[in-house]
Amino acid sequence: MYTVLVNLTVRTDLVDEFVDGIRVNAAASLRDETGCLRFDVNRSTERPNEFILYELYADEDAFYVAHRKAPHYAEWKRVAAKCVMPGGHINTFAHPVFPEAIPEARADPS
Repeated sequence: MYTVLVNLTVRTDLVDEFVDGIRVNAAASLRDETGCLRFDVNRSTERPNEFILYELYADEDAFYVAHRKAPHYAEWKRVAAKCVMPGGHINTFAHPVFPEAIPEARADPS
């Protein structure tokens, strides 16, 4: 398994557009990508224009190949380029330490 944690700082005036765009991307990732096991969108309780994405993939290829080449990802990149503040995007890549503890059920992002 392969984990992607994404920290995003969004322009305050574009938060609604960002939320609409990430909702579409998360739903399509779960629905259309067999290697996407989980896609959680979290919003900071202290800084409402900061978001943390928790994405879990079957393996690195599911993220780097299937996810990044999916049609909905191209639209997501357009939304992110418009809404995320310059320097406000940090990716952290990891592997679960206890993968056997992760439920197999896929989350519904709606």
